[in-house]
Amino acid sequence: MLVTFTCKAYADITMFGDVALGMLKMMGHSETVPGAILAEDVPAALDRLKRAIEAAPARNESRQAEGGDPDEPPVSLAHRALPLIELLAAAAQQKADVMWK
Repeated sequence: MLVTFTCKAYADITMFGDVALGMLKMMGHSETVPGAILAEDVPAALDRLKRAIEAAPARNESRQAEGGDPDEPPVSLAHRALPLIELLAAAAQQKADVMWK
């Protein structure tokens, strides 16, 4: 499954479903697809996502290393989240709703 995040302030972001659902949960939302965040709630969701990522970097990297190819370096959750963080920041700045499907 793929999840696409959209808003009028930034280009669409598409993520693998498991990663996207985890990030939705970090933002304090249900893992329901489709869904939306109203413009006035975007700054709080962005803040929760950033704090959750900062709080759990080692756990996320070790999880990636367990099931991955030994020749491939693990991709941290912070790197995976960067496009979504940028989308949320742009949406907050321009007071735009964020939707995902």
